[in-house]
Amino acid sequence: MAEARLQHRRLYLCTADRPDLGQFLEACIRGGVDMVQLRDKLLEARPLLRRAQLAALVCRGLGVPFILNDRPDLALEVGADGVHVGQDDAPPALARRILGPGAIIGYSTHGPAELEAALAEPVDYLSAGPVEPTPTKPGRPATGLDYLGLAASRARRPWFVTGGVTPDTVPAMVAAGARRFVVVRWLTQSRDPRAGAAALRRVIDEQLDAV
Repeated sequence: MAEARLQHRRLYLCTADRPDLGQFLEACIRGGVDMVQLRDKLLEARPLLRRAQLAALVCRGLGVPFILNDRPDLALEVGADGVHVGQDDAPPALARRILGPGAIIGYSTHGPAELEAALAEPVDYLSAGPVEPTPTKPGRPATGLDYLGLAASRARRPWFVTGGVTPDTVPAMVAAGARRFVVVRWLTQSRDPRAGAAALRRVIDEQLDAV
């Protein structure tokens, strides 16, 4: 099952396209990222397809799952491991029909009602957040740490915390119930993404090994 492929994934990079995409992804993965999502809301379909093909090639070569945001049709074309959809994107059931039973389908949740509704969807993992306000989701209110406790008790499948994941914030997130983490700005804004990923992964592993 696709869900079983997620059990030991701890650090999930979500990034927009960038000129150095291939080198950036390789650096992050070698630093400790073990799952990658390409999320770019600005590219049209064909340019996005070309960039997703590059990302998929890098991820495949380094043995980590590659997820495309929002577009199950393009995920199918590029041979991605799966797709991540949000509350306003293609429904998870449609993504599942397009990609089939072996694909990884992820689904965003931002509050208790969305979490409860997501439990009936044909998805392999959920995201919970953003714990802190984030410019990648303008206008989206922060959930705070309490939402992580709810997700930990109710999700019944792998879930990843989003929003403000850094080495400094991870301990409190772990204490609140988080075991898997989506990172954006800590790596996309880093001058040394490999070192940044290694530092973040080190803290995550230390905190999780302690619990």
